[in-house]
Amino acid sequence: MSDSRTPDEGSTGADDSTERPPRYEQVIRWAEYIKEHPPEEWGPQQNAVVNGQIESAQAVNVNAEDRRRIREFGDETLRGERRAAEEPTEMNER
Repeated sequence: MSDSRTPDEGSTGADDSTERPPRYEQVIRWAEYIKEHPPEEWGPQQNAVVNGQIESAQAVNVNAEDRRRIREFGDETLRGERRAAEEPTEMNER
């Protein structure tokens, strides 16, 4: 099992081009959308996507080792995001 954000080199999912992957552009568009619309509008849409992902994940048989690796990856990602949020930025130092 690999991280879908970083496909194996040479795999059909690898992005060898210099352009940003389409998924990144979709994330940017979604961020712009939620800035321009009230939570009452985009909240149910986001909930539907998240619920669909949860249902899909529950439908897949994942062995205990893969489940542990997924959990560790998620935990480490969250720790990294928390550390990054706590680090001072140039704007905060001014």
